[in-house]
Amino acid sequence: MPKRIEDYAVIGNCQSMALVGCDGSIDWLCLPRFDSGACFAALLGGPEHGRWLVGPAKEGAKVTRRYRGDTLILETEFETETGTAVIIDFMMRRDGVADVIRLVRGLKGNVDMRTELIVRFEYGSIVPWVMDDGGGQLQLTAGPDRLLLLTPVKLRGEDMKTVGEFTVAEGQ
Repeated sequence: MPKRIEDYAVIGNCQSMALVGCDGSIDWLCLPRFDSGACFAALLGGPEHGRWLVGPAKEGAKVTRRYRGDTLILETEFETETGTAVIIDFMMRRDGVADVIRLVRGLKGNVDMRTELIVRFEYGSIVPWVMDDGGGQLQLTAGPDRLLLLTPVKLRGEDMKTVGEFTVAEGQ
């Protein structure tokens, strides 16, 4: 089912911004600036045009969202049959580099999670070359564009996507 625009929340850093869906998917992001080409453009088409999903492995979770205080720090809470987890999304700015930070915290019980990263530069038209250093860092490169992903989650390539599964427990 397509998402409605009201299903999105904004995170940003005064130089760029991202739209985050209720399902934990970043469906729009231009880096490093607002006027740069989008590397996530699922908003204009579908997941194949680029997105970064972090959410429960099974659909049907109860979702609540809020901004932390008067900030653009977004908290998306997923309550499942086995537990509750929250994804904390925000962006940082440092000397022309834009950072998207996504933290997953276990609040109660255990929640099986999944991630799906589909980077497509230039509004979904360019598939990057992906290089894994084996130590939790991926480089996604296409011409002059490059993204780095740092994560403790074990990832693998699958059907032109980068995917992974993990379980988050209370207190993690």
